[in-house]
Amino acid sequence: MSESDQTPSVFDHDQIVRLVELMKEHGLTEVDLREAEQQIRLSRQGVPSSIPSPPVAPVVGQAVPATPAETTEVEPENIKYITSPMVGTFYSRPNPEAPSYAKIGDQVDPEKTVCIIEAMKVFNEIPAEIRGQIVSVLVEDEEAVEFGARLFKVDTNK
Repeated sequence: MSESDQTPSVFDHDQIVRLVELMKEHGLTEVDLREAEQQIRLSRQGVPSSIPSPPVAPVVGQAVPATPAETTEVEPENIKYITSPMVGTFYSRPNPEAPSYAKIGDQVDPEKTVCIIEAMKVFNEIPAEIRGQIVSVLVEDEEAVEFGARLFKVDTNK
């Protein structure tokens, strides 16, 4: 019996359902698997859009745990968010003994580093990319974050 006879295909319906369950369980927004010439990519939308998505997979349109819950409240124009440019682990400071890069009340400018996102053992300094005052830190230190997850709430009028 060959190894391929023992391993389920990535296109097997039960295998796809299990992958979707794992995505939900771990708050993942995307899985991309490749085996030899086979490939499957499952993706969940992390941010609700105004354009309805076709029902491609059972998880499309569900919110990602790292992002705030949907509300009907509209934010003022001066409130902006610093979001994660990648999937990884959020760190608020360069090392456990150092102060946080950014905390509530701090002024930030586009070049100021506000946190580190570790992805694949690479520590990426994340700049604010906007000017204003931090009014809320939306994630905990060492929390896993998804692409587009809101990290900081910033008042651009302050």
